[in-house]
Amino acid sequence: MHHEEPTTNLTTMSLDRPVTPDPYPLLPSASTFTVTSTDINADQKLDLRHVHGSAGGDNVSPQLAWSDFPSETKSFVVTCFDPDAPIPSGFWHWVAVNIPATTTELPADAGASDDSLPDGAFHVRNDMGENNYAGAAPPPGDQNHRYFFVVHAVDVDRLEVDGTATPAVVGFNLAFHTLARAIITPTYQH
Repeated sequence: MHHEEPTTNLTTMSLDRPVTPDPYPLLPSASTFTVTSTDINADQKLDLRHVHGSAGGDNVSPQLAWSDFPSETKSFVVTCFDPDAPIPSGFWHWVAVNIPATTTELPADAGASDDSLPDGAFHVRNDMGENNYAGAAPPPGDQNHRYFFVVHAVDVDRLEVDGTATPAVVGFNLAFHTLARAIITPTYQH
């Protein structure tokens, strides 16, 4: 028997829903440290430079710098997560793991590929299915989305994951190895 998938007209479908809570207070607690950026600011709209090409942007990861992290930090993980995507799991835009503890800044476009990251660091697949940074691309007309750029200070030199890991697996490992988090949260609405 032939079964046809239902079709949905995205231009008339309502995406009205409550705002998803900030996910980080729901995780095991961790201390905080400082993250700054010359490219993004908390609660301010992302520049098109940091928006995905499918939404008219340049898909360039923002510059991030961090300081005042715990002295026992052995590596960092940098992530970008959108909890406001119209799906239960949110949307992972960027996951860069095993960044050396001697690194305190990623320049703009460090998310282009593994070659753009410091030695030994690599990307795991974002929710676009690519091992790099995927810029903001919320559905047109949807509510304002928040993009949680987080630098995680980690208590091990290397998380036990490789480039085939999912962001959820990285997040699970981080639950046991995060010493502190630094968060900056710009927004974007298409």
